Amino acid sequence: MSDRTIAESSFSHVINAPIDRVDIADWLFHLADAEYQRCAPPDHIAVGVTTTDDGRPMSINVEMIGGNLMVQHYVGEVTNPHHCRMVSISDLFSPLLGRTTLHVVWDLSVQPLDEHSCEYINHVTATATDEFIATINEHGISLEQAAAADQEASSAHNKKETPLYAKSIERRALAPGNN
Repeated sequence: MSDRTIAESSFSHVINAPIDRVDIADWLFHLADAEYQRCAPPDHIAVGVTTTDDGRPMSINVEMIGGNLMVQHYVGEVTNPHHCRMVSISDLFSPLLGRTTLHVVWDLSVQPLDEHSCEYINHVTATATDEFIATINEHGISLEQAAAADQEASSAHNKKETPLYAKSIERRALAPGNN
């Protein structure tokens, strides 16, 4: 973790589908709002897909993490069938801090286990932006204190959503017409 990393977690779950049937990018950029909500109830509020001005794919995720409302503007830096790296300057609305931002990297990947299954890995890293540092300084909160609180909440959220994302990806991989 960097000196500005406030949370980092990685969880994995088995997908009972052959890796050649799994396409994370297709799943992510066709994820229905209701399906997103089922992947971490009641934390997941809404999801939508758009593009940046220069045409890169983008996922807008709205969720509650540890009592904070997050609006994440994930831009696809890597959008392959077996690996997506999504990067966001996320809006954070906190009862304690008010509105600020975090830099969040969401890395989704799959690795084959055998010919019938693969492992989904959900890795999330949140890093303090200059705005976040200024905000916590205004409130007399150290980076270490903010990191301790965010690490616990972010890790619990990731642990909750990872198996549900894996099951959602599995359903899409095994759906009729998906070869």
